[in-house]
Amino acid sequence: MDEKEKVLAFMKEIDKLVRPGEVAEKLGLDKKLVSKIISELKKEGKVVSPKRCFYKAV
Repeated sequence: MDEKEKVLAFMKEIDKLVRPGEVAEKLGLDKKLVSKIISELKKEGKVVSPKRCFYKAV
């Protein structure tokens, strides 16, 4: 499982709005990497951002 899959799986598991820093902390990844991954997932339609800087898996 690569980082992108880990981030998406974690976001689906917790099923609430999260910040990239929180995801990075829980998964032990770099915050900038997680932000980049979340941006990619958002473009793919797998993540939404109903509130500025907060994200949720769909």
